[in-house]
Amino acid sequence: MFSNLKQLFNRNNKDLRKRIYFTLFCLAVFSFGSTITVPWANTVYEELGFLEIFNLMTGGGLSSFSIFALGVTPYITAQIITQLLQMDIIPYFKELKEQGYTGKQKINQITRYLGVAFAFIQGYIFTIVFSNSNDWSTILKTTVVLTAGTCLLLWIGDQITKRGIGNGLSLLIMAGILQSMPSVFVNAFNELVLAESFNTVIGSLLFGSFVIIYLLIIIGMVWVQLAERRIPIQYANRTNSAYGGHQNFLPIKINSAGVIPVIFASTLMAIPTTVVNFIDNQTAIDFVNKYIVNTSLTGFAIYVFLIFFFGYFYTFLQMNPEEMAKNLSKSGAYIPGVRPGNNTIEYVSNVLSKLTIVGSLFLVIIAGLPILFSNFSGLSSSVTIGGTGLLIVVGVAIETYKQLESSLISRNHRAGIRR
Repeated sequence: MFSNLKQLFNRNNKDLRKRIYFTLFCLAVFSFGSTITVPWANTVYEELGFLEIFNLMTGGGLSSFSIFALGVTPYITAQIITQLLQMDIIPYFKELKEQGYTGKQKINQITRYLGVAFAFIQGYIFTIVFSNSNDWSTILKTTVVLTAGTCLLLWIGDQITKRGIGNGLSLLIMAGILQSMPSVFVNAFNELVLAESFNTVIGSLLFGSFVIIYLLIIIGMVWVQLAERRIPIQYANRTNSAYGGHQNFLPIKINSAGVIPVIFASTLMAIPTTVVNFIDNQTAIDFVNKYIVNTSLTGFAIYVFLIFFFGYFYTFLQMNPEEMAKNLSKSGAYIPGVRPGNNTIEYVSNVLSKLTIVGSLFLVIIAGLPILFSNFSGLSSSVTIGGTGLLIVVGVAIETYKQLESSLISRNHRAGIRR
């Protein structure tokens, strides 16, 4: 890792450094925009409930109602929906998927338009719920500003992907989460060390334990994100000796679904909270707060069930065993000891099911840690351990580092050939 970082300062990698600087500049623009409040909104929200995950992704933009309050979440929602439609739900999307690069371009274009439409709808709802304004002109202007903020972020994300390093939209989400993380440690230090709840020595020990546990959770996340099950495969028309005795594998990650199941579950559970606040019915609000929010026993149980459900659903959507079996057959590959066709599909499905149990359980622990910690630690909700935001940061950081490392290896290889 450190050797790769040293290579960045090599004179042959000047253009790569420029890409990194450009990426940092774009992230700085996003960070600055997250502090600019919409002119017609002066309220700062401390408690957002289930919407806290979206607030994290925008660097606190939702709580301050900034011009980037929606972030890129409307586009992510549109992207997930178009992925679902590429199944047998709508034949047109399935046909586009099978058209290769041309179809992919059309799907991306449709996703953009759908994302902008979702941004307008979501911006309108948030404006009604949070702005406390009855002036339709103000509501419309605020909605347009929020939608324009999302469109600008999509453009910035594209520029990072083309001219920077890493996936632009993922890096914007990561930057928003990192922007709010320092406050966690500051608040923990204030409540454990500076507050009068504990003496200085005990408070310092508790704060040190908090930091160590936080780091151990990060290490665990990195391990799970990198962990994978390697299914050995062989090619009918090739031998291992032709490749120097190297074994070929079909890698399947333990957590193939990433954080999507948690985002799905959080989005679904945010709907009742948003609706009851929109209609302003106190009886409905009390019912939701008592039985639906994740701090209640029933709400937490529903939350865990949804994470497991979407964990299985999205994993089998992304890693379709039938398509994997077809691709193996087309390339002349097979799993040793397993017959091609239905037997391969059953074998891969069985492996995916077992891995998904572990992956979903991991997501439940990560998503549930902040809730349990807040309920039993006695500290404020601003002091958390784990959480989906931290998992997103770890995942994006790993993928960005892999891309950077791959680029450096490729450059060194080309430089060696020229010599």
